[in-house]
Amino acid sequence: MSKPFSKGVNFIKLYMPKQIENNSQYMIKYTVLTLFAASFVVFGFVVESPVMIVPGLLRIITEPAVLITDYIAVGGVGAAFINAGVLMFITIIMLFLLKVDINGISIASIFLMGSFALFGKNICNIWPIILGVYLYSKLCKEPFRNHVHIAFLATSIAPIVTELLFVISMPLWVRILLSISIGVSIGILIAPLSSNVLKLHKGFNLYNIGFSVGILGTVYVSVFKSYGYTAYSRLVWSTGNNWLLGIFLCVLFISTIATGIMLNKHAIKKLPQIFKHSGILSSDFIALEGFEAVLINMGINGLAATGYVLLVGGELNGPTIGGILTVVGFGAFGKHIKNIAPIFIGVLLASITKTWNINDPSILIAALFGTSLAPIAGYYGWVWGVVAGFINSSVVLNSGILHGGMNLYNTGFSAGIVAAVMVPLLNTFCKKNKLLNGKHTTN
Repeated sequence: MSKPFSKGVNFIKLYMPKQIENNSQYMIKYTVLTLFAASFVVFGFVVESPVMIVPGLLRIITEPAVLITDYIAVGGVGAAFINAGVLMFITIIMLFLLKVDINGISIASIFLMGSFALFGKNICNIWPIILGVYLYSKLCKEPFRNHVHIAFLATSIAPIVTELLFVISMPLWVRILLSISIGVSIGILIAPLSSNVLKLHKGFNLYNIGFSVGILGTVYVSVFKSYGYTAYSRLVWSTGNNWLLGIFLCVLFISTIATGIMLNKHAIKKLPQIFKHSGILSSDFIALEGFEAVLINMGINGLAATGYVLLVGGELNGPTIGGILTVVGFGAFGKHIKNIAPIFIGVLLASITKTWNINDPSILIAALFGTSLAPIAGYYGWVWGVVAGFINSSVVLNSGILHGGMNLYNTGFSAGIVAAVMVPLLNTFCKKNKLLNGKHTTN
């Protein structure tokens, strides 16, 4: 059962590592996640030669990274997947060195690093932001391990580092100074900001950091504009790889399900229990139902999200696979097939009446990342989940203008706005109001 979010909620507790309970289980978790990251690197080297991968990685590092920049189109399939695998490895190694036991937010963080390494994050632009969160922990005189998940999630604004370091027309020393100082300042500010914006949506937006970074990014880009910076958007979008990438993803997610069953043949019986949870922050499915059941849930989420993209005639590429992997990662921290399906349906229904097509790039991303609003479906019922998906499909198309495409979790920003509007209204007018006296159920 999720704890209610009172006025004095301690945001940091959501992301604090848990103590190591069992060394064997501890190593199993790290081994499984390491193999998952390794599969990306191996796949990258299988599909392309090092001769093509090295220049591809250089292009990924130096190209503008604002939304929507598909790293498969920029650097090739091999370079993009190796970039994703390496960022997942970096995340896993840092968690291991800090002796963090893997929980739901750990898996979500690992997968978010890997997913957005396919369109926006790279092995260069994440470090100033992580350094900023590290310095924040020192200012607060707290262990960095208590803030490490926030550090990973805050890299959603990594494109701003790339923009300042490689894109703007200034002397090199100025660009280096600006990229580091701005990135560090964002890392320092994001934790205290996030603890307050969480109160706006009451935990019904799973991408709370995306909401926070969207607000912070809006402020920074507004300041940049006052000095003559011109915000712009991109649409770098690869096509024609559905067979190759579809087979890889299906094998990967089926293997994830099989791994969960092999580790515990009874784990599949816990899926109905996972489906009963609303997903409101902080719903750590590992703590609630176990790591093996979570692996099965993650695999199911992956197959469902991949199937959605292919069913509507979309392309499997960096951004859409990033969205799929995000749905998979949050299969450990709030998402399951029962609460994400209504969001997909809402976007599908919206495509019938609105001016865009269901397989347009921005709409595919809106559907996949819009599952950030899954707790609304899980808590208030599937009808309101459909409504949330329907509304968010419009809001997300306009929210990126505010932060100039610098916030990779743009749907987390728009979902925060939608949840902040819907939740108070639902609590007021919904007949089945479960938020009585600050308490709620997870059914």
